[in-house]
Amino acid sequence: MLICSAFLGSAAYAEDVEGASDHALLSRFPTATIRAYQVRDFDVAILPAGRIDDGEAPGDLLEVEGKITRIGYRIAGERSALEVMRNYESALAQAGFETVFACESHETCGVDMMAFIANSGTVRPQGFGDAFFGGTAERALLASQESIDGVFHVFLHVVEDTSNNRTLLYQQVVEGVALRTDQVDVLQAGELQRSLERQGHVAVQGVYFDTGKSQLKQESGPALDQIAELLRANSHLQVYVVGHTDNVGDLAANTVLSEARAAAVVARLEAYYGIERTRLIARGVASLAPVASNADESGRSRNRRVEIVAQ
Repeated sequence: MLICSAFLGSAAYAEDVEGASDHALLSRFPTATIRAYQVRDFDVAILPAGRIDDGEAPGDLLEVEGKITRIGYRIAGERSALEVMRNYESALAQAGFETVFACESHETCGVDMMAFIANSGTVRPQGFGDAFFGGTAERALLASQESIDGVFHVFLHVVEDTSNNRTLLYQQVVEGVALRTDQVDVLQAGELQRSLERQGHVAVQGVYFDTGKSQLKQESGPALDQIAELLRANSHLQVYVVGHTDNVGDLAANTVLSEARAAAVVARLEAYYGIERTRLIARGVASLAPVASNADESGRSRNRRVEIVAQ
């Protein structure tokens, strides 16, 4: 029987991918090995909360923020999706989790559930874990629990890879931890100007976007105020607004995204602050000019930024 505990010590096995371990919330199914592993200290997760019949319009998706742990397990031998899922269901129920959504076949999960999870990059990263082939049976479960530590969400998707005589489990745990918002101070207009004069460019902290999107978040207001003040105080200053991303995802897509984010800043400066559009040029360079290593989340978070560059 799978064991579920508030915070058991996580386990790692010799055949697991390097650096991987079970989440502290759930132990693994017997014979399982970890073939893919990712932890993000704070991000947004998109979780299926209903059947998916059309991957282009998936319908009922739950968007939650927090610490995200993604694990791709490979379970050797003839272990059915039913056997694996029943063990997890029992463990989660014993720990006080409530079912938000569950399905037990292509018919109840929706004809596009499997393809949407495997290929869209929305629920799990593209290319994450093993591919599966053959007449695959599938089951999915979304469960949640509210505790003194916050709201936990667990999403499980189990498929039978009949062509390779194995069962595959994608597990995603989202811990609803509060985001620390005291880690960045917005540079004042005078500090922005001094950096521009000294270096010719300056990274503007406090410009926020949701993952994969180019719409400015409301919390970006203070940073945009300071950019506008800088431009108003220097009426002849012309700048490039340059968007940067980390290296997660496709370079071409990130180039489009980074320029769209820069363009959103330019549009806001013109529409809300009256800055002449002729003074602003939006550009995007994706991950081509990092300021830190993309090997870990700390570095990636620094690389996701907007810079002001003197023309």
